[in-house]
Amino acid sequence: MLTIFSMRLFFKKHWLTLTGIAIGAAAGYLYWRNIGCASGTCMITSKPVNASLYGALLGGLIFSMFNTNKTKSKQHDQRN
Repeated sequence: MLTIFSMRLFFKKHWLTLTGIAIGAAAGYLYWRNIGCASGTCMITSKPVNASLYGALLGGLIFSMFNTNKTKSKQHDQRN
């Protein structure tokens, strides 16, 4: 069972990725709304859900590249 403390720790650790997911989802929806696919045959941009999920995926991946989490180096230092 998740406690409030563990949820806060999760959000503190992954805030950048979660922000990227939210911004990407909004950008995907705006892309569908403003540009979209007129014929409806485009796989990603034909529906707002698809465009939002694709944007969320890309936003999360792009923003997670800038995460400076140092857990791997700390674990490596503790072993030596």
